[in-house]
Amino acid sequence: MVEPLYDLRGKRVFVAGHRGMVGSALVRRLVGEDCEVVTAPRSELDLMDQTAVLRWMRENRPDTVIIAAAKVGGILANASYPVDFLQDNLVIQSNLFGAAHDINVSKLLFLGSSCIYPKMAKQPIREESLLTGPLEPTNQWYAIAKIAGIKLCQAYREQYGADYISAMPCNLYGPGDNYDLQASHVMPALIRRFHEAKESKAETMVIWGTGTVLREFLHVDDCAEGLVHLLKHYSGSEHVNLGSGSDITILALAETIARVVGFEGDIKTDPSKPDGTPRKLMDSHFARSLGWQPGIGLEDGIAAAYQSFLDAQSNRGVH
Repeated sequence: MVEPLYDLRGKRVFVAGHRGMVGSALVRRLVGEDCEVVTAPRSELDLMDQTAVLRWMRENRPDTVIIAAAKVGGILANASYPVDFLQDNLVIQSNLFGAAHDINVSKLLFLGSSCIYPKMAKQPIREESLLTGPLEPTNQWYAIAKIAGIKLCQAYREQYGADYISAMPCNLYGPGDNYDLQASHVMPALIRRFHEAKESKAETMVIWGTGTVLREFLHVDDCAEGLVHLLKHYSGSEHVNLGSGSDITILALAETIARVVGFEGDIKTDPSKPDGTPRKLMDSHFARSLGWQPGIGLEDGIAAAYQSFLDAQSNRGVH
């Protein structure tokens, strides 16, 4: 076993955004690291409030900070609320970085997103593709905020020698996902819509776009494993891609979800709706060279995600 560069044992680890899909997966994963996980519910800490964030950090003094907190959403949400996606994320990030620096945390991990890359980036997308071309217009506001977060990591490292790192996962899914059709990403939206189509015995399900665009998906528990691995084994200014290593067309994804959910009707595409970026497959060779490897297959992951969706529905008394 390779000795870690950064030992989490005995550390106080603050997971910002612990109620989100990635944050909750990180909390589950960190249980096995012999560290103390520190969290702050929204009722206790408003990450938009700079004074409150600084006060909380000084009172709780974590050794390690993971920034998994963000305002997130799909194409529709990004198009509808560009100010919120840009400004809120910039403020949250800036507050957390500044407070972490103030108390001199020993390690910080910033969580980005694959949407930071140019729309027409060469595939598979390598880390150095950042800022080499125009962004996808439908989520550029969120992407700009995340790029600023990467640059903040690099700036703190350069100016103060801080051990701040950043990771860029591909499309994530799994327990704790957002199934609100007005704000969700493609995977949870399709899981919910196919479930509702099955329940209503619909003969047809229509999916947005041509169905030909390609997307890469990573189960959130594989992502959490990768993030903890980077915390322990990586220290560098370059952001690190985390992906499954393979992609799938949206139509094939829809067919897979329909099979898992048990929807037996026809699937049709609606080319009048936007597709977004034609393809997004990330090159995750560097993360693999550090010893990380995803382990959850797509169909098994979708089945587990669907079960978590059903459990959440049942808990709310929805059928």
